[in-house]
Amino acid sequence: MSDRIEPDAVDDIVHQWERQWPDLDVSALHIFGRMHRSYLRYQSSLSAVFEKHGINVASFDVLAALRRAGPPYQMTSGQLAEMSLVTTGGVTLRVDRLEQAGLVERERDATDRRVVYARLTAKGKEVFDAAAEEHFENENRMLAGLNAPERKQLADLFRKLEHSIVASETTIDSSASA
Repeated sequence: MSDRIEPDAVDDIVHQWERQWPDLDVSALHIFGRMHRSYLRYQSSLSAVFEKHGINVASFDVLAALRRAGPPYQMTSGQLAEMSLVTTGGVTLRVDRLEQAGLVERERDATDRRVVYARLTAKGKEVFDAAAEEHFENENRMLAGLNAPERKQLADLFRKLEHSIVASETTIDSSASA
């Protein structure tokens, strides 16, 4: 792969803005435009892999959280919501679909009947493991154009970007409440 970077659609869009509205600072498009376009391509690739296994991205998130929990592969809706940044109501809908598909089952805690766990079934573990292997191979293929130091640098930059976004949200929240 060549190190020469060809202009892309984002460059074209930025140049169009520069011609049409020179005083408008659209420099963030260099980052967010590419990030968005990359995300759309990534999402499409993810969906294709997961569809082969009869699941979607939301299902994969729940199954992954349960699988990472280790045996007995169970968590409460609250724990799943915290892991996936989704409301407990959203998790309930996801778990309902997975339960209907036979990939998870619900079980009440033996000592506190108010606590309900979502637990990965044997079929769920089998489906998830096959999907996860293909998914992570696919992600590595998508990153094949980056060497190990570039991958680390990009990961570090995305971490820094997320912190910057969170800080900007905090600034917006505090100015709105003032």
